[in-house]
Amino acid sequence: MRPLGVRVVGINLYPVKSTRARPVDRAQVERWGLAGDRRWAVIAPDGEPITARRCQALFMVTATTAPDGGLLLTAPGAPDLVVPLPEPAHTVSVRFWNLERAAVGGDAADEWLTATLGRPARLVWLADTAARAVPAEAGGEPGDVFNLGDTAPIHLVTLKSLRRLDDWIAETAVERGEELPEPLDVGRFRANVVLDGALAFAEDDWKRLRIGAVDFRVAGPCGRCVMTTIDPETRAGGKEPIRTLARHRRSGGWAWFGMQLVPETLGEIALGDPAEVLP
Repeated sequence: MRPLGVRVVGINLYPVKSTRARPVDRAQVERWGLAGDRRWAVIAPDGEPITARRCQALFMVTATTAPDGGLLLTAPGAPDLVVPLPEPAHTVSVRFWNLERAAVGGDAADEWLTATLGRPARLVWLADTAARAVPAEAGGEPGDVFNLGDTAPIHLVTLKSLRRLDDWIAETAVERGEELPEPLDVGRFRANVVLDGALAFAEDDWKRLRIGAVDFRVAGPCGRCVMTTIDPETRAGGKEPIRTLARHRRSGGWAWFGMQLVPETLGEIALGDPAEVLP
């Protein structure tokens, strides 16, 4: 079955987990995710991941992947920093789900991040893209691997679902006598792929999907966290959309929005590509 007119309207990379989105016109799909997406992350000295959930200064960091696989890091008020590709054998203990070690980004990167974020921080890189299995609890199957994201290789949202959520949020505000909020920016959900044209929450029933010429399995829905309540541009926080999602789309202790994808084939996806639901 082909949803008429469903197309890709956004592709985003996050070279370092929790930093600013990097919109692109096209991206290469690898087994572990989109090339250039979440291959790097920031950790505390004890190996615990540092994310924008609790360190919102990460939203101000822009990471750009260099041709050799290294990074360019920029942030307001900080000097630009070029980070060369790490030595894969030089690793440190990390506390990611399903991952125990990652390659270190180097002293210069650690010093830059510590000064920029205002807390001790280290940069790490996923050298072995086959090292991290997608958890079975997140819909992973044997052989599924992913980057340094939360639960799966690729995250997708649809605009009509977002607009339905906006309507629900407005209804909640009216019921509570609150000022009507502005529509949510899709960037709050930090999706890799944004589709338009599908009916609101039609994705709940999708099992497999073809985007352009690349096939994906839908591993399951995405549980949302407090990060969605923070405006990535202003860093202002609030109760939405979690408050309203928990009312309309709560199950198993999570509020759900968006889908997690696992690639079945490899190739390139691009803005304007059609999306087709597969059996």
